[in-house]
Amino acid sequence: MYKQFHLVFNATEPMLLREALALWGISKRTLTSIKFDGGCLLVNGQEKTVRHSLSVGDVVTVLFPYEEVSEGLIRQEGPLDIVYEDDVLLIVNKPPGQSTIPSREHPSHTLANYVAHYYEQMSIPSTVHILTRLDKDTSGLVCLVKNRHIHHIMNHGHVMNKTYEAIVHGKVEKPFQEIIEPIGRKGDSIIEREVREDGLFAHTDISIIRQSFDFSHVRCLLHTGRTHQIRVHLAHIGHPIMGDDLYGGKLDLINRQALHCASVEIKHPITGKLLTITSPLPKDMKKLLS
Repeated sequence: MYKQFHLVFNATEPMLLREALALWGISKRTLTSIKFDGGCLLVNGQEKTVRHSLSVGDVVTVLFPYEEVSEGLIRQEGPLDIVYEDDVLLIVNKPPGQSTIPSREHPSHTLANYVAHYYEQMSIPSTVHILTRLDKDTSGLVCLVKNRHIHHIMNHGHVMNKTYEAIVHGKVEKPFQEIIEPIGRKGDSIIEREVREDGLFAHTDISIIRQSFDFSHVRCLLHTGRTHQIRVHLAHIGHPIMGDDLYGGKLDLINRQALHCASVEIKHPITGKLLTITSPLPKDMKKLLS
């Protein structure tokens, strides 16, 4: 049974509780939610308001409200390949062909539907907060957090590196290269992107893992997170991903883009420790390489 999510801080100098909470990264929006939605502020075990004056050594406990599952998100039982989990993080391995979140076209059987059901079964008092998403046909690691406040702080300058593996058409000549090219929408397309001068800054590092005369197995490190960034950048240098017919890849050997989020390096939002989580290639990409 999960307890109400809370964080504990120690006062190191005299100040108002409101000022200390701001220094500790608790936003005004979060404080409003705590005040009206069932949270609580404790100083040395006693409930206090933000106007309370702290003394050095006071122990402040912030109890966050229980969260309701987002309206319209259906809880559905389904397989979850959990790679890492603790009180604040959940990292799962998403199979190819599964959407990360519901849409009009795919309202059910998404990763979010299954996570919502898992939270209910495990009595985890959170809605589904997805930190990193993957395209429907991209496999690999997806990071989630179990509290709205943690989601907020991790979306604002928190350390995270994502490394992908891809199998592309042709023999990539350079063993390592940086692709720094802006990406924007292609014409009036809602989905397709392209390298264009008026696009958003995008930076991808590409290194070769293995290659033959007609394909290359490459590692891709993202420095930015633009829509379809790896797919667009690889197609731009003349090496579209196998199975990625949107960007010039062929479907004769695999029926989805051969792209997999293979590792995530993340600074833990509570402990500060650096976590490195990895995921092996799925069967269809291993088959391509064999």
